[in-house]
Amino acid sequence: MGAIESRFADIIWHNEPLSTQTLVTLCEKELQWKRTTTYTVLKRLSERGLFQNDSGTVTSLISRDDFYARQSEQYVADSFGGSLPAFLSAFSKRKHLTVEEIETLKAMIDRFEKK
Repeated sequence: MGAIESRFADIIWHNEPLSTQTLVTLCEKELQWKRTTTYTVLKRLSERGLFQNDSGTVTSLISRDDFYARQSEQYVADSFGGSLPAFLSAFSKRKHLTVEEIETLKAMIDRFEKK
């Protein structure tokens, strides 16, 4: 999903459940979209299983956190052969991790080892 579609999805996640008319109004204000654009993108994302439009009420079928977790997993799979260590190595070459970030990662690893 591109940046504009992500902004659109965030509008839904932050306001759901919402009527299609409310969604159109929010998209006009925040994205400068016409009604037809809002309906087209809603249809596309509904076909992808993210949202549903049930009798004019728009709700999500997947949470924002679950969606971005799946997106992240797909990115690591596509770009780094599914290797999280390869991703972290590439990420940390240009952005140095803070002490807090390192401690958070260590705590996460400890939790995974205990499972």
